[in-house]
Amino acid sequence: MTAGARDEWRGWRDAAREALYGPRGFYRRAAGPGAHFRTSVHASPLFARAVARLLCRVDEALGRPAVLDFVDMAAGRGELAAGVLAALPAEVAGRTRAYAVEVAARPAGLDHRIEWRSAPPPGTTGLLFANEWLDNVPVEVAQVDSAGRARRVLVREDGTERLGEPVGGAEARWLERWWPLPGEEGLRAEIGLPRDEAWAAAVATVGRGLAVAVDYAHTARTRPPFGTLTGFREGREVSPVPDGSCDITAHVALDACALPGGCVLPQREALHALGVTGARPPLTLASTDPAAYVRALAGAGEAAELTAAGGLGDFGWLVQPVGIGDPLPR
Repeated sequence: MTAGARDEWRGWRDAAREALYGPRGFYRRAAGPGAHFRTSVHASPLFARAVARLLCRVDEALGRPAVLDFVDMAAGRGELAAGVLAALPAEVAGRTRAYAVEVAARPAGLDHRIEWRSAPPPGTTGLLFANEWLDNVPVEVAQVDSAGRARRVLVREDGTERLGEPVGGAEARWLERWWPLPGEEGLRAEIGLPRDEAWAAAVATVGRGLAVAVDYAHTARTRPPFGTLTGFREGREVSPVPDGSCDITAHVALDACALPGGCVLPQREALHALGVTGARPPLTLASTDPAAYVRALAGAGEAAELTAAGGLGDFGWLVQPVGIGDPLPR
């Protein structure tokens, strides 16, 4: 890249899109996101098993179709799709058509039953599951200036920022509706309109079934005053620098993304409804079957991590039924 390109001032949306998905982008690299941060999928196989249970519930709600679709959005290296197929009962697995949607090339050794795609297939009958996808849909950042106006934040490739033009049009209306900024200098917000549009487009590919988005999230009552834009590199949080060397992410306003009929709930509640509770095994098992007790204890620890307050349990699940009832009754 030339020095002139490195010195170019751009909005965060364009800068992050190039840094994440451009030719030298973070998500084009062979190592994959799992080398830089740990998702629920990487934390425990219990997560994939819970998603498999959810797919089975969707299957029942659909009346057990001849072909049941599972679409793994932002699939990384296909870990969730592979884990779900492995966890399904044989009868359901035999009818399941699995897709992994990702911008990177198909990884070597992936289960041959998983179709690798750059976009979700149209007309899905089944479950579209987007784990930590929307937080990587790039958005603009707004910041209040000394006159109390919300202005677009511009950034160079080295991460240096300055304020640009005032926010207007649809972006200003989105802020007013979903993340109003008081006129206090320095307050920031991420303008989530592209995520709303991306989610609506993903849901539109589902003919009948369920779409679920799981992500770092906040709702209208918990908007952070200075935004959440950050970076991750090799398992550590770093400053967000749009040069392709790190992940660039921001929490998702899931309540803004929700379409009619959708609802947002914490991951701990969703996983509890799918049988992941973190309950310790009875001590009597230690004497009757010590090996089983140790396995159950390890599983309880993994479940506790997936559902922990202040951690993965605080993730939001946006549950969007399409032509069926909600398979996660509360």
